[in-house]
Amino acid sequence: MSKQGIVTVVGLDRIGIIASVTFALAEYKLNIIDIRQTVLNEFFTMIMVVDVSASTMSFKDLQAKFAQLGEEQGLQITIQSEELFRGMHRI
Repeated sequence: MSKQGIVTVVGLDRIGIIASVTFALAEYKLNIIDIRQTVLNEFFTMIMVVDVSASTMSFKDLQAKFAQLGEEQGLQITIQSEELFRGMHRI
């Protein structure tokens, strides 16, 4: 069974957002399992379920790397473990 994470990306729409995020995913050895993205007016939003089992990085390190990429790109990029995400959204 693969270990999964949830990646979210939000920011003003522009060319290259998906390219910069997916380049980072490949660099950190994260595989996209499912992806949804849309543009609402000028706001880009994307959520992905990713397989993190091949990555050697901890979630804490991944969170720091994606936060840094978000700052560099003018975006908000987060990653959470699937277990944490499910726990936070249980009724």
